[in-house]
Amino acid sequence: MCGIVGIAGEQRPEWLGQMNSTIVHRGPDDQGEYRSADSRVALAMRRLSIIDLEGGHQPMRNRDGSAYIVFNGEIYNAPELRKRIESQGDRFETNHSDTEVLLHLYDEKGVSLLDDLNGMFAFVIYDQRRNLLFGARDRMGIKPLYYWRSNGRFVFGSELKSLLALPCISRDIDEQSLFHYMTLLYVPDQASIIQNVLRVPPAHYFIYDLTAQQLTLRRYWQLRFEAVEERSEGEWAELLREQLRSAVTRWTLSDVPIACSLSGGLDSSAVVGLLASEGYSRIKTYSLGFVGEEEQSWSELDLARQVAQRWGTDHHEIRLQPHELLSDLIHMVWQLDEPYAGGLPSWYVFREMSRDVKVGLTGTGGDELFGNYGKFRTYETSRLIQAALASRRWSESGVDALAALMTPVATLSNHLPSSWRWVGRGRFFSQLPQTISEPFGRYYYANFDYLSDECKRRQVMQLQNGRLQDIASYLQKLYDDSQSSSLRDGLAAVDFRTQLAEEFLFMTDRFSMAHSLEARVPFLDHPLVETVFRIPAAMRAKSGDLKYLLKKSVSDLLPADLLTARKKGFVIPIELWLRRDLRRLTERLLNPDRLRRQGLFRAEFYEHYVKPHLEGQAVFTAQVWAALMFQLWHSIFIEGRQVERPVYDWQSLC
Repeated sequence: MCGIVGIAGEQRPEWLGQMNSTIVHRGPDDQGEYRSADSRVALAMRRLSIIDLEGGHQPMRNRDGSAYIVFNGEIYNAPELRKRIESQGDRFETNHSDTEVLLHLYDEKGVSLLDDLNGMFAFVIYDQRRNLLFGARDRMGIKPLYYWRSNGRFVFGSELKSLLALPCISRDIDEQSLFHYMTLLYVPDQASIIQNVLRVPPAHYFIYDLTAQQLTLRRYWQLRFEAVEERSEGEWAELLREQLRSAVTRWTLSDVPIACSLSGGLDSSAVVGLLASEGYSRIKTYSLGFVGEEEQSWSELDLARQVAQRWGTDHHEIRLQPHELLSDLIHMVWQLDEPYAGGLPSWYVFREMSRDVKVGLTGTGGDELFGNYGKFRTYETSRLIQAALASRRWSESGVDALAALMTPVATLSNHLPSSWRWVGRGRFFSQLPQTISEPFGRYYYANFDYLSDECKRRQVMQLQNGRLQDIASYLQKLYDDSQSSSLRDGLAAVDFRTQLAEEFLFMTDRFSMAHSLEARVPFLDHPLVETVFRIPAAMRAKSGDLKYLLKKSVSDLLPADLLTARKKGFVIPIELWLRRDLRRLTERLLNPDRLRRQGLFRAEFYEHYVKPHLEGQAVFTAQVWAALMFQLWHSIFIEGRQVERPVYDWQSLC
């Protein structure tokens, strides 16, 4: 696991080192640089040694010295690929470096080498013979890769902060990214929060022609939703078990000890159970909970403890006071690289794990594979209501049946006309219209739980560019591009491209690498993902039990209590923080005069959202927290122009 950076074109000698020094946390074990003879191509890396500890130094060259690579990630089928290459008569210089496997494959197959790879990766190869840079990002977007180009320069890096270390890159805010962020609480799509700094999308590669100074970006893989076989539920469960076992086994490839995050949920518990059942002894496991009686109703520490006891793991419990998160808030914002208003507690799991090991497995991706948190329920219910309205066949029992599908009913009510009156027992009866129009295309309702496009334009954003794309149309296009005939599959495709890649995997990468820990996600092994999406959607996840099939496939590995437990999550008291501990900071960073001068948010955002929340007149937790986290990011990266980790805390900004 590493951090990588590079520059092509006119450059100053010190630039490469400046970029590389910002990502020491990604690889404290080793570093390396390569500069071409004409000094117009420079590559560098920081290395966290996991595989071939002695022989994996980078940048690494191919046999004739015509190509050099910097590589972040792990290729889990590298041993099999290496054997195949050696059987053809090729010789390797390293003991078992997966980086060298990539170079051999590139010499043999060029860009089509991507079809052979199983793993998580972001790499760039400088090909002297063809005078080009070839780079790629893994299928799911587990490992990041940013780039910028202008006036004959092309710059890339694992993290945004490494690019911002260069004086040639301006720090202007990308309005479209900020517009999306205020609804989603993360920045989606190819654009970053900084104008002209882009991300290589998941499952894409690029070729940058150094002579013509032209960039080509292409997709090499995408989710397919085709049930190609007819199997019984039991047969699918058996196949799923085998694929998951193979994935977990593959993703333990390492020359150093590994550990597991154990949340007490089904996904991470299944990973631990499969590892233990395959003979891995004395696995280290780590669970997080908050101190306090009021937190015990949602805590999963007990369930995690049951799993640990079942398999005899070396178990570690981390117990936090919620306010302890605040002490690390500035450090988190710095390491996150871009504005983010989502979950933060995994920071402490990764921090604790990193004290003992360099590699940790997590259950990330399981929710997206099986049911997408039940997001389809609202849409399916809406369609059923439309069908009932069209047929004019309403009855009390029929409406009750529909209500049983709705979780929660309040979610559906947000999409129904104001003339519908709630009359209890899960029923909307009064003034039923003849039709319900679907507002955003065939199926997809945008996530307006926080801020709608209209609201952002009217009350939140000072927009200089009136042509910004609505979040609704952006998400709808992703849905349509999936070309799926199934609602559930289409929603899964959207989540894989947005929330999974650019929120959960984004956060997992930044928080784990902040502590020099390699986080691995075996649920996102691409053969496993492809298998899961061959399972008919209605069998893959049931409305009342989203992970029914997964439970069926691994039930013998898990405590009985876990199989019936409801999914929980960490509840951070942000609502109260904003009114108490963070009130002075919120009032300072979101006051109307500052917002007006900054030119990004409307001054009236304070009166509409901030003031009512702070005074307890309304609950606008997500809206105010998103704006505050952006302002913290802005203070560090834009106003402070930080190129090194800040040494101050959030109180200093008050």
